[in-house]
Amino acid sequence: MNGRLVHVGSAVVDYVYRIDALPAPGMEKTASSFAQVAGGGFNMMVAASRTGMKVVFGGQLGNGPNGDFLRTAFAAEGIATLTPPSPLMDSGNCVAMISSDAERTFVSWPGAESVLSLDLLAPVAVAPDDWVFTSGYTLSYPASRDTLADWIESLPDETPFVLDPAPVITDIPRPILSRVLARTTWLSCNTTEAAEIAGPGDVEAVAARLLDEHCPQAAGVVIRSGAKGCHLRLAGGPARTIAGYAVTAIDTNGAGDTHIGAFVSALARGAPPFDAARYANAAAAISVTRHGGSSAPTDREIQTFLSHAADPSGTGRTQKANA
Repeated sequence: MNGRLVHVGSAVVDYVYRIDALPAPGMEKTASSFAQVAGGGFNMMVAASRTGMKVVFGGQLGNGPNGDFLRTAFAAEGIATLTPPSPLMDSGNCVAMISSDAERTFVSWPGAESVLSLDLLAPVAVAPDDWVFTSGYTLSYPASRDTLADWIESLPDETPFVLDPAPVITDIPRPILSRVLARTTWLSCNTTEAAEIAGPGDVEAVAARLLDEHCPQAAGVVIRSGAKGCHLRLAGGPARTIAGYAVTAIDTNGAGDTHIGAFVSALARGAPPFDAARYANAAAAISVTRHGGSSAPTDREIQTFLSHAADPSGTGRTQKANA
């Protein structure tokens, strides 16, 4: 494995409730289970780490019980934190409601992860072989987006930078998003996010516009389509839809994060991009058969899955189209 994944994004504490269906407005439901887990960017970091990539966190954790909970979770996965705890506040949280159809609904409250300054980022040193990642969540926060965009633009030209715009893409000011896309090496987004950036159309046309009009320095773009797999287009090269795997999903939370983490990990160790996409599809397929957003499989589990998998199909309920 060459280089580290330097994750400069957001990690929060998830409060996960499992329910048969969302309650009607003004009504109440009793959950069948509850769990407190590390979430947000933690899910992507776990996927990269479990598939063999060294991961470090350059975002901000809080100085209260949520921050302490996250630091314990990071330590358990061997993920080092490069920055000191926030002097201002605790880490944020997210209420995740997982219904019986494996769909998820979120309500979040930002905390320390939503406030960044260049002084706070000063300890985050990027080595020549490192990969850098961020998500749209950190770019959506008013107290972090300008600083993070400046920091991303200051990265060495040879440093691969990976962006996941995330479901909050409409909360990112377009000038900020455009600046970050202009520095992006690999863009991974779902179909909704891709259309938000490049406009509607079939996946081939949208991928082409993402490269031609929005990501001039990118090596390629990945558009994730849930159970259908993903579409990968290389800059100045071929494009291909890599089919997904038919599995029975029980929890789609974190499927997109797992896909991105496994894809980056595979690329970093030298896998060709289309092979890395197939590997990421398998990782995401395994993850949705397990409870929890940080349910990413190990490299061994993925290799075993691939060795026994039938030809991928676009059927089955792997993860939703917005995963």
